[in-house]
Amino acid sequence: MADTLVDSGTMGIAEVVRCAAAGDAAAWDRLMEQYGRLIWAITRDFKLAESDASDVVQTTWMRLVEHIDRLEHPERVGSWLATTARNECLRNIAGRRRLVLVGEDHGIELIADYEQPADEALLAAERARSVREALKALPHHWQRLMLLLMAEQPYAVIADRLSVPVGSIGPTRGRCLDRLRVLLEAS
Repeated sequence: MADTLVDSGTMGIAEVVRCAAAGDAAAWDRLMEQYGRLIWAITRDFKLAESDASDVVQTTWMRLVEHIDRLEHPERVGSWLATTARNECLRNIAGRRRLVLVGEDHGIELIADYEQPADEALLAAERARSVREALKALPHHWQRLMLLLMAEQPYAVIADRLSVPVGSIGPTRGRCLDRLRVLLEAS
């Protein structure tokens, strides 16, 4: 599929999803451009801290990477992403709940809801863009490895999907992270 078709916006979203499932980077860029703000808006609705919101956004995209070839209705990818983002926000909030034990002489202070300032959101978006650009500079098999690792897949699943020995995943991950560090420091 020619990148110019995807970039020009002339094809329908279902076709863009099919192209992305086939590994078309321009199709992925279009999906991220079209639905990225939607996912960030959902994290803001849940009033997540910047780091938690970034995790939810990243996990939502990783879930799409995992399931894109199995979407029954690719034309509804926006709804799928919104639902997945909401579920990830709820999962994030549930994971933060902890029992806090305090002594009788200590009080619990209530902290106002954290609202992310606009400049933090812009910085987070810029960091995310920088990481995406650095990931694109990696060899394709390293990109796939990093996407599966970010999706928190077990090493056995990653090894099966990439047809590599389980023992090679950790060292390859280390080389990928080293290269990403260099690329990000250079940008």
